[in-house]
Order: sequence, then C-alpha cells, then structure tokens
Amino acid sequence: MDLDLSQLRALDATVRGGTLEAAARALHVTPSAISQRLRALEVATGRILLVRTKPVQVTESGQAVLRLARQVDLLTADVARELGGDPAPAPVPVPTLPIAVNADSMATWVLPALTPLAGDVCFDLHREDQEHTSALLRAGTVMAAVTADAEPVPGCTSTRLGGMRYRPMATPGFARRWFPAGPTPEALARAPVVVFDRKDDLQHRYLHAQAGPDVAPPVHYVPAAADYVAAITLGLGWGMVPDLQARGVTAELVTLDPTDAVDVVLHWQQWRLRSPTLDRVREAVLAAAGRHLDQPGEPRR
Repeated sequence: MDLDLSQLRALDATVRGGTLEAAARALHVTPSAISQRLRALEVATGRILLVRTKPVQVTESGQAVLRLARQVDLLTADVARELGGDPAPAPVPVPTLPIAVNADSMATWVLPALTPLAGDVCFDLHREDQEHTSALLRAGTVMAAVTADAEPVPGCTSTRLGGMRYRPMATPGFARRWFPAGPTPEALARAPVVVFDRKDDLQHRYLHAQAGPDVAPPVHYVPAAADYVAAITLGLGWGMVPDLQARGVTAELVTLDPTDAVDVVLHWQQWRLRSPTLDRVREAVLAAAGRHLDQPGEPRR
C-alpha cells in the first residue's frame, strides 16, 4: 500500500476530535479536505476505516491503520527533533502521546512523573480502570498504558511497575455506627459502600472475600479519584482507599480491617516501537513507580 502522510494525519485527527469538523480545525483545512483524504485512505487500503457517526467510530481495519498513523507521527517528530541543528530550522513538531492510566495512579504518582517531559511531549491521557486500559492499546487508541494485565497486548511490551495497596476505610463515626463489631459479614451486607464506577470491582472483591458472593449493600458511585476519597471522608460510605491517597487523610479516616487489603499489581505496556520520545516517557514512569509503588521483595507498607 502506498499511504499518504496527510491522509494518515487526517485519520488520526478525526479520531482524536471525534468529527471531521474538529479534525479540520486541528489541521487548518476544510472538512471537505478531511473527507477527501479519508476517502482516499480507504481506497488505498481497500477497507472501511471509520463509521461516520458523531463521534466517529473506528472499525477493526481502522484500528490497524490508526496504529500506523500514530507510529508514523511519533517517529516523524523524533526525526525532526534529531535534525533540529539545521542553520535555519523549522519549528520542531511536538508529538502527542496518548496514554491510558487508571484514576488512582493519575491522582497520585503518574502526573508528577510526566510533568518534566511536558515541554517536549503533549500528553493525551485517557482515564480508564486498570482492568480495561489494555483494551485501548488493542484498539490503537493509545500508545501506552498503565494496566493490571501482565500479558503483553500483541505488538506491545510489558514491564512490571509494582503494586498499589487498597484498604477498607471509613470515618470514625461511620465505623462506630455501621461496624461496632468490625467488618463482619452481616455489617458489610448493610453498610453503604462508595464505588468509583461500574467497572471498579475493588470493593466487591473485598466484600465477596469477607461476606460471600451474594452480598449486595447500598452503593454510591463517585467517578472521580479526589471526590471518591472526599465522599468517604464526608461519611457517605466506606470504600477501598489506596495507601498513596490515605496518607493525606489519616486523621479523618480509620482502617476497618488493618489485617486485610486488596493488592493491585500494575504493568506498563507500550507499543513495540523504537522511539526516543516513547522511551523517555517509559523511563520516567518506571522511575516514579520505583519510588511510589510496592516492589517485589519490599516489606509491606
């Protein structure tokens, strides 16, 4: 296939923006020009790449071409940076790196890790549950992900980052009211629980281990990392709080069961692509994980 760079960029911009109009604004052309480039790309590949809904949906064939488009864009930016010593250089393009990150990691250690690179890379962060971030890699939506999946997605590498430890916590008043004898199965079946969203199974993992698979207490959904912890500190319910966030609220919360916790082991998966930009991001993430996450052989914190 003889694929045109402007056509690949049109595909990438359309998926990022969700519409042809958004892609046109990003690339400073008309929506008609975007449509023509996408049509030409589909002719060149012989496949339908996008379903033109709002937002657009990427077909399975489109996912493969989208991965190529983003790889080409990243490598082009790397080469432009390497050739930046030209006597009259053009502005060096800043690559955009889409990454999938679970909310708790984003709220605690990932953003500080990425900040020193912010002048050289534009980050397009996708918040997703750690059990589901690898699906965004498979779809070509992101180039890298913090994920609970150790098995590499095809075409990717996987590196263990370390573990995040979650403990059942609540306010002292909530614990006295709902758990006077501790987190017994009977108390867990009645006490309101705060859950991040409907993909979050941490609370239910703890519940099922302690009270059986049929327990169904009242549930509050609070889908934002900081607001999730705030809801627990306000007494809305109990919930599984990561140690990294609990350090800031130890005066307001108590651990319901100091002897039990749920451990989530995280991995860094990225496309198997030799890119200085991607390698720098990987090194920054691994270094931060080494400082903040539980590592093999370390005593439990």
